[in-house]
Amino acid sequence: MNNNISIKIENLEKSFGEGKSKVSIIKDANFSLNKGEFVALVAPSGAGKTTLLMILGCVLAPTSGKVTIGDEIVYDDKWLVKDDRALRRTKIGFIFQAHYLIPFLNIEENITLLPYENKESPKVVKPRVKAIIDYLDMSDKLKSMPSELSGGQNQRIAIARALANNPDIILADEPTAALDKQRAISVVKMLKKITREKNVTIIMVTHDDSLLPYCDKVLSIKDKKIDIKEN
Repeated sequence: MNNNISIKIENLEKSFGEGKSKVSIIKDANFSLNKGEFVALVAPSGAGKTTLLMILGCVLAPTSGKVTIGDEIVYDDKWLVKDDRALRRTKIGFIFQAHYLIPFLNIEENITLLPYENKESPKVVKPRVKAIIDYLDMSDKLKSMPSELSGGQNQRIAIARALANNPDIILADEPTAALDKQRAISVVKMLKKITREKNVTIIMVTHDDSLLPYCDKVLSIKDKKIDIKEN
């Protein structure tokens, strides 16, 4: 196993339904992504972007095939992990189009919620969160409420939350869709910086072709097939 590989997909297929009502979404997908890569996932609406993202996030089971996260085979025609929720909590971070911050918790409480759910000690979590928030230049907002921040600032906090459990992989489902052009580019530049400096693999679903030059690779889905190109 190449210890630089973050995700490896082999002979993956995904369909819904049975018999005449069966609908195939992805066929015979084979690709691997390395640690520290920033990858765009593009496809027309309804072509399977979110389906693939949820498979990579171990939320949705493939119909068949193999999924390897790091050096662990997590799916091989069936789930091989005992607790897929624990896998997501410890190895995978999620960023969405909406920030989904909990409105009645302040920024620090939003970011620390997952590590504390993982039973991590405050002595470990607090310095990590401080380092993340300093890294994202938001250290003066820890005690603020989400309603007191702008859309771009809340998306930065959503990124901080995704980093809080020290994930190997971050899956970002159109994280810039609700932002204007300038803020969208700022967020994408930040995500690319994170991949380099934190050695995290980030897969970003986007409809905005102008963001693709910032990515290392582009995954595309066309006619149920997945293609990968170096940028």
